[in-house]
Amino acid sequence: MTTSRRTPADTPAAALSGTLVGAQAQPDIGTTRLRLDLSYDGSGFHGWSVQPGLRTVQEVLAEALGRALALPAGPPPLTVAGRTDAGVHARGQVVHVDLPPIPYDGAGLARAINRQLAPEIVVRRAEEVGREFDARRSATGRTYRYLVWNAPEPDPLLAPIAWHVSDALDLVAMRTASDVLLGSHDFRSFCRRPPGTDASEPIVRRVTRAAWSIDAGPEALDADGVMPTDPGPDPGPGPGSEARLLRFEISASSFCHQMVRSLVAALVDVGRGKGNAAALLERLRAASRQSMPEPAPAAGLCLVSVDYSGKRIPTA
Repeated sequence: MTTSRRTPADTPAAALSGTLVGAQAQPDIGTTRLRLDLSYDGSGFHGWSVQPGLRTVQEVLAEALGRALALPAGPPPLTVAGRTDAGVHARGQVVHVDLPPIPYDGAGLARAINRQLAPEIVVRRAEEVGREFDARRSATGRTYRYLVWNAPEPDPLLAPIAWHVSDALDLVAMRTASDVLLGSHDFRSFCRRPPGTDASEPIVRRVTRAAWSIDAGPEALDADGVMPTDPGPDPGPGPGSEARLLRFEISASSFCHQMVRSLVAALVDVGRGKGNAAALLERLRAASRQSMPEPAPAAGLCLVSVDYSGKRIPTA
């Protein structure tokens, strides 16, 4: 007797998305929970979450898992630490998945997936964890990086991962304004509110780090999010300034939709001389997106790491 299998096109979106489009998926008895640490180039994807008719990281990864393990029920549900938008990259994304007994250890499963998806999506590590671990709910913080190529001319090799800004930028002013963001604030001015939610409801987030540096290059960032040493003092804006790759690193307990890209756009405006730290604080307190600049382009944003410190991360 032959067991029929659904093709990816026949698989409902809810089956792929797990917690992301409905109630949390309940693990079946006899399954094992695995944690997958991922990196991906978001350029060719319409974000993480499954969307009908669009290519997403979640759908492609789930289908690769289904093929590697020949799962009769099709692609498994995945729970992710942080959903990324279209065009946004990741160096340290974390996913958990519940799987039946499989013919691989963690390293073997990573190789089986990477043979299908690398270099666009790479599983850097796969390991068995206890049932208490939840990629999203167990996380205590997340760190994002945004790159700005500040130079008269664009760089074709940096274009996929950095926003080209040709205007002279005052990095000292941008650093001073970033300090305004530290602590707990209502970030309604910098967040795209989900449809159907009450506009009067605060969107409070706690920012623990917000800092600009001059980056020696994107290769200077290791996969665990260690900051490189600033190679020298800010040469300052104005004619004759050398081209430089600017890096904004921000850590928070959690983020709301388009928060980092909106903050970067506002801080770059400060660097252009269109405002200062006091003006940014006023925007923050206004709790309104009215008259805010468009968010910075998605290509410059990368999820660097997810923090589980302070939480006991159980192993099997």
